[in-house]
Amino acid sequence: MDKMLEVKGKSVEELKDICVTLRKKIIEIVSKNGGHLSSNVGAVELIVAMHYVFDAKKDPFIFDVSHQSYSHKLLTDRWDDFETLREFDGISGYTKPSESDYDYFIAGHSSTSISLALGAAKAIKLKNEQKYRVPIALIGDGSMTAGMVYEALNELGDIKLPVIIILNDNKMSIAKPIGAISKFLSHAIAGDFFQNMKKRTEQILQYLPDSATYMAKKFEESLKLITPGMLFEELGIDYIGPVDGHNVEDLIRAYELAKKLNKPVIIHAQTLKGKGYEIAEGYEENWHGVGPFDIDSGKALKSSDGKRSATSLYSDALSALATENENVVGVTAAMPTGTGISRLINEFPSRFWDVAIAEQHAVTSMCAMAKEGFKPFITIYSTFLQRAYDQVIHDACIMNLNVVFALDRAGIVGEDGETHQGAFDISYLSAIPNMTIFAPRDEKSMYRAVEYAYKHQGPCSFRYPRGSFGDCGDVEDLPFELGKAQLLKEGTSDILLIGYGNGVGRAVKVAKLLKKDGLDVAILDLRFIKPIDVDILEKLSKNYKDWFIFSDSSKIGGVGSTIACLKNDFAWDSVKITSFEYKDSFIKHGNTKLVEEYLEILPEQIVDKIKNCNRE
Repeated sequence: MDKMLEVKGKSVEELKDICVTLRKKIIEIVSKNGGHLSSNVGAVELIVAMHYVFDAKKDPFIFDVSHQSYSHKLLTDRWDDFETLREFDGISGYTKPSESDYDYFIAGHSSTSISLALGAAKAIKLKNEQKYRVPIALIGDGSMTAGMVYEALNELGDIKLPVIIILNDNKMSIAKPIGAISKFLSHAIAGDFFQNMKKRTEQILQYLPDSATYMAKKFEESLKLITPGMLFEELGIDYIGPVDGHNVEDLIRAYELAKKLNKPVIIHAQTLKGKGYEIAEGYEENWHGVGPFDIDSGKALKSSDGKRSATSLYSDALSALATENENVVGVTAAMPTGTGISRLINEFPSRFWDVAIAEQHAVTSMCAMAKEGFKPFITIYSTFLQRAYDQVIHDACIMNLNVVFALDRAGIVGEDGETHQGAFDISYLSAIPNMTIFAPRDEKSMYRAVEYAYKHQGPCSFRYPRGSFGDCGDVEDLPFELGKAQLLKEGTSDILLIGYGNGVGRAVKVAKLLKKDGLDVAILDLRFIKPIDVDILEKLSKNYKDWFIFSDSSKIGGVGSTIACLKNDFAWDSVKITSFEYKDSFIKHGNTKLVEEYLEILPEQIVDKIKNCNRE
């Protein structure tokens, strides 16, 4: 590590210079590799002060979501490796203990940090290490919208173990702030008046005789009723702030005070998202996560492939549906732009909502709307719906309500890695009674999928990829019909390629490559995984003996395993099934094509496997 970035023992002016260096490095690398920009440059001083006051070798540094941890990586053991940020076999854009001992826990989803810090504090107490170890959780105000935070605060305020929580309040999550809590943090301080009054009262108390302090202390306590400290101190957690999150000296003073208190403390630091890169400063959602860009202009460098994203197609289809049907409503959880729902929120503000980072609440609230006769479209990333699995079962499926789960980012998502890959939704949803599961394969079928979802009775789910669909060729555009597959092409060989969702495009590409080698294969778009089209599979089993499965999903509990169970149930003894779904491992981060090559699922790799497959 470059010695100039050692922070221990440095003067305030030297720390300021280090902050400038870190900010410059982050902007430089993110402009080349892509990544989380505004959250990282906004948290530089917070993290530099953490490393100055606390011991990163001993104290658990716990970053909520951890997409803001770039400065931490640069200050520990990854200055040289930072060039490989988010690249295949490079360092992760999130904290990752397997990457560095300085990373306490892996993170990629929000609102886990305080629970982790409390668990660490319990362990530290049991190991009798409280004199020289303290857990520090750095959490953004956006993450404070999730219920898990308050479950942790509830226990922390009760058992009062030493935990330091740094609340990075930039008045923004990924998108604009949502909810009463965010508004409370933003407005309750009401400018400098209350803070000045609090400081003035503290000064007066130092000089008053004991006999006069009673009323003064009561006045000081009353100030808490009109400051953000009220929320936390009523929970039994000491409050410090608000502090200027870009003033290293003030932060060091606040951190050192919190460390001396030896009890749960929350430090409320106010920051500017995008600080130091003027183009990104403020409430600019587009600068939260970015691809490569030109630093001077801020313009994206990566050119479009000319294809429309599945997300934009979904947004168009849902907008058209909502225009025609007033009972269509919808929700997303802090990802309005990423899911395409921002357009619907603007067009139909009384019928579409962003409920912040609250997937459980999103699902259950829409279930009540379904019971009242509305048709909710719950639009959430595949990986984030995992956070609301109980609600899907308990509130949607047991009730057999007419709710739609539209799952964006299904399949490999590239540089975000293990915590964000949309690999498991087929597996975890297939086990639930009353759930219908289907998938569009291309642009035309996306519109058909939204159309079908509206008419379907009961809970249903459909998935679609990040980016654009694969090319499925000129095939007949049929409406979705419950449990019915579509045979796209018959073949003269005994090979059947079964595609599901975006896997159909890969199957079509493989079929074209096999055709060049003289193998004419059949292609089936499964369309539904639950219920599955047993009738067509029964017929195809008589003509095609080698079945190859294409789906952007986990192999365990996925499309192939479902069909394999049917093979046993219906005694399709002559059929051999090979699945090209994901193996039983978490998928590393990196360029999507490189990840697919690593997984050996590129069309060229699959063709070689099919040609070398032992076939009777």
